[in-house]
Amino acid sequence: MSISADSTTHESVAAAQPVPEPTPEEAAQLEQLYKDFDAENLIPLWTEIADLMPMVPSPKAVPHVWRWNDLYPLAARAGDLVPVGRGGERRAIALANPGLGNTPYATPTLWAAIQYLGAHETAPEHRHSQNAFRFVVEGEGVWTVVNGDPVAMRRGDFLLTPGWNFHGHHNDTDQPMAWIDGLDIPFVHYADAGFFEFGTERVTDEATPDISRSERLWAHPGLRPLSGLQDTVNSPISAYRWEHTDAALREQLLLEDEGHPATVSQGHAAVRYSNPTTGGDVMPTIRAEFHRLRAGASTESLREVGSSVWQVFEGTGTAVLNGESKVLEKGDLFVVPSWAEWFLQAETEFDLFRFSDAPIFERLNFNRTYIEGRNK
Repeated sequence: MSISADSTTHESVAAAQPVPEPTPEEAAQLEQLYKDFDAENLIPLWTEIADLMPMVPSPKAVPHVWRWNDLYPLAARAGDLVPVGRGGERRAIALANPGLGNTPYATPTLWAAIQYLGAHETAPEHRHSQNAFRFVVEGEGVWTVVNGDPVAMRRGDFLLTPGWNFHGHHNDTDQPMAWIDGLDIPFVHYADAGFFEFGTERVTDEATPDISRSERLWAHPGLRPLSGLQDTVNSPISAYRWEHTDAALREQLLLEDEGHPATVSQGHAAVRYSNPTTGGDVMPTIRAEFHRLRAGASTESLREVGSSVWQVFEGTGTAVLNGESKVLEKGDLFVVPSWAEWFLQAETEFDLFRFSDAPIFERLNFNRTYIEGRNK
């Protein structure tokens, strides 16, 4: 069968092959059989197959949009009322997908939140199994300290906190700052693989350097220190700076103007943040990308196994999610569940950050993509 959705279901196949009704004696025996299954904590496949093995993915998560202009004021109110400190640790407000019940998950594998740190506040250090990152849509003045290395957080920066790295944040200014956090919390929770450990009450280094030590060692294009030839599971670069991301996207579009192959599709430039020791993803469970569409450009319509969360960095445009159009502007976040159909249309130049669970599904060989008009 094709990987696109069609009308075939388990029920329709069963209906085409009717079986005789059981006799009264057989019906009584079947009833007793199911009671005996229950008594032994057994469930037969034939009663569950439609849910356990759907013809195509049937996610409980739904496409949804969170508006930055709604999120930020709520985070600011929390900043006035909820302290940052031991126990709660972070003033982070999770995006809860309406299709997943009352769970703080954007998708079954991804956690996303807006985190808010007030003037001169410090979020104390801790570490956990879960992989994490920060992406800054506006503001500056906060340093995240990862394993003792202070890393400046500024607009457009993508910052890593891989699993089991001690980390805390401190705001060195008179102004609050907010950003988004992304983690693999749902996946780790489902797998019962989580560990957590408290660190220092503040941060181990309250310095405020412009450039972190990890960047000084690793963030030089095409150059790898001979002191770091061993491949690492996570990228050793703590911060991927906006000026480099912006320049890479700009040059792709300029090359396209000059007639050279450089973009994903007409008017669509994109980059993937990568681990310089392997060339692969920055962390084993999370992929991160940045996309830029020219005004008037659009992406192809596609479906993918695995889910993603997007944030608009700049510009205005539309995300069409399972046929429903959502107009987006700076800061807005939206989620694309597994196998949901989606594409983007740019009104102005449209910049978007994206993170996904693609590395998990690729390693398990469950990854699949259906592009409208190309696949059958």
